Amino acid sequence: MIFAAAHYAALAIFAASCWGFGRALFLRLGSPMRGDFWLETAMATALGVGIFICAFQLLGIAGLLKMPAVLLIVAVGFAAACVQMPGWVRQARALAPGPRLSWVEKVALAALALVALPTLFEPLAPPAAFDELMYHLPYARQVAQSGTLGIHEWLRYPWFPYNYNLLYAAALVVGDDVLPHFLSALAGWLSVWMVYRLGLAYLNRVLACAAAAIWLGMGDYASALIDMGVALFVLAAWIALWWWNEAHSERPDEGVRWLALSAFFLGLAAGSKYQALTFLPLAAWFVVRRERRPLAWGVALLCFLLPCIYWFARNWLMTGDPFNPIGAKLFGFSNWNPADYKNQLDDVRAHAALPSFLIWPVLLAPFSRAWRRTPAVHAAIVFCAYSLIVWALTSRYPRYMTASFPLLALVAVLGWQVLLGWIASGLHRLVPSGGAAWPARTGVVAAGLFLALLAVVSWRHSERRLAHIAIAPAAREAFLRANVPGYAVMNFVREHATGRVYQIALSEAIYYGPNPIWGDTLGPWRYADFPLLPAADAARRFAGLGFEAVVMPDAVATTLAADEGFRRHFVPMIEQDGARAYRILPNAP
Repeated sequence: MIFAAAHYAALAIFAASCWGFGRALFLRLGSPMRGDFWLETAMATALGVGIFICAFQLLGIAGLLKMPAVLLIVAVGFAAACVQMPGWVRQARALAPGPRLSWVEKVALAALALVALPTLFEPLAPPAAFDELMYHLPYARQVAQSGTLGIHEWLRYPWFPYNYNLLYAAALVVGDDVLPHFLSALAGWLSVWMVYRLGLAYLNRVLACAAAAIWLGMGDYASALIDMGVALFVLAAWIALWWWNEAHSERPDEGVRWLALSAFFLGLAAGSKYQALTFLPLAAWFVVRRERRPLAWGVALLCFLLPCIYWFARNWLMTGDPFNPIGAKLFGFSNWNPADYKNQLDDVRAHAALPSFLIWPVLLAPFSRAWRRTPAVHAAIVFCAYSLIVWALTSRYPRYMTASFPLLALVAVLGWQVLLGWIASGLHRLVPSGGAAWPARTGVVAAGLFLALLAVVSWRHSERRLAHIAIAPAAREAFLRANVPGYAVMNFVREHATGRVYQIALSEAIYYGPNPIWGDTLGPWRYADFPLLPAADAARRFAGLGFEAVVMPDAVATTLAADEGFRRHFVPMIEQDGARAYRILPNAP
C-alpha cells in the first residue's frame, strides 16, 4: 500500500502542477462558446503536460535536465495550482446541479467504475512490455543520466521524435522506473474523462459511459509506451479545433486562439510519434474551408512547430531526412539501409490485424440520428472515417491507430445504439402485444446480471494486476524472469561485464542489460553485419571494437555451438532461462 500510495502521490503532485501551468494559460484564452467546466479542466491539464514537455525539451537541449531543474519546475507549477485552487473551487461550487440520475444512468456509471478499477493497479508493475524495454525507457534513461538530448545509435530508433519520452526521463531523474507508467496512464485517464464529457455534451450519459468504458478497455495502462500520450494530444487537438469552428462563425478574430491551441497539441503529438503527422491533411482541410488569412495560419504554424521543430530540424541538419528513418526513400538513407527499411515495413505488415471488436460498430454510426442532427458528431464521424481509411491504406497495425481510439470509441457507441436498436425492433415484432410490460422488468434483471458479471471480471483482472506488483527485490526479479525473455542473463552481464556487450534477438530485454548494449535487426549495428561464423574472424572483429561478450537466446546459441571454432572463441559465461552469454576470446588456444 505504501508503494502504491507513494506513486499516486507523485502522480497527483505532477498532475496538479500540470493543471497549475495549464490553467494559468487557459484562463488567458478565455472560455469556448459551448463551455464545459470539467472538460476545460481536463484540457488545461493536458495543456500543462505539453508545457512540461516543452520545458524539459529546452532543458535537455541545454544539458540541464537534472533533478534540481525538474523539481523546480514541478514546484513552480504546484505553487501555481495552489494559488488558483480557491477560484477553481468557487467556480465548481457555482455550477448548477444536474438532473437526478435515472437507474439506467446509475448502472452505466457503476459499469464504468468497474471497468476503471483494474487500470488503477496496472501501472504498478515493473517494466516488461517489449517496446518500452527496447527503446522508450532506454532512451529516457540515457537522457536522465546525461541531462541532455543525445543521439544513441545503439538504439533501434535513435532519431525518432521523443516528446513524451522526456516525461519518462524526468520521472527517472526523480523516481523509479515504475513512475513512467503513471505518466502514460495519466494521458489515458485524462482522455477517458474527455471522452466522457464529450459524450455527455453531445449524446447522453449512458452513451458517454459506454464510450469512456470502451476507451478504458482498449487503453494500455501497464507500460511506458507513448501511444496514450499521442492519443491525448490528438483528442485535445480536435476538441480545440471544434471550439475554433464554433467561435469562428461569430468571432473570427477571437477564434484564432483555439486554432493555435489545436495546432500546439498537434505539434506535441507529431513530436512524440511520426504517425500523428497523418492527421495534418485532415486538419488543414477542415481549417482552410473557413480560414484563409495568412496571419491566422502563421500563428497556427508557429504553435505547431514550437513543440516539435527541434526533432525535425535536428534530423534534417544531421541526416538530411527530417523524418528519419521513415523519410529515407524521399530524402536518402543514413543509419538505415534499403534492407532495413523493407524489414521494418514487413514487420509492420506481419502485425496487421483488426482492432478490437468494440469499435467495429463505428461503421454503423452514419445510420444514427446524431449524424444528421449534431454537427459535432458529424465532424467526429468524418474524423473516424479518415482515420480508418489512412490506417487501412498504410499499416493496418492496430497500435498505430491508438491516437484515433478515443473518438472511435465515442462514435462506436452510436453504432452500438443503432445495432441494438435494430435487434430490439426485431424482437419487438416477435413479442405479442400483450407482453409489452415484461421488457422493463427484464431490463432491470439484465442490468443486475450485467453488473454482477462485470464485477467478477473486474475483480479477477484486478487480482492478476495486483499479483504483478513487485516491491521487494526478490519479487521484482521473479516477475522479470517470468515476463522478460533473457532478463537473468542480461542482468548478469550488466553486473559483470566490463567491456562492450553485443546482443542477438534479445532486444526486448536491453533495458535490463548493460548500458549501452549493441545489436539489433536494423541500423548500423544490425545482426547481418556481424556474423558469428567463421568464429575466429568474428571474435577478432568484436574484440577490435571493444566487445567483451555476446548474449543470445538458446535457439541461436545451439546452432552456433555446433561449430568447433565457435566453441573455442566464445566461452560460456552463463546460461539461464532460455538465454546464454559468451565471453569473446580473440586469441583462443
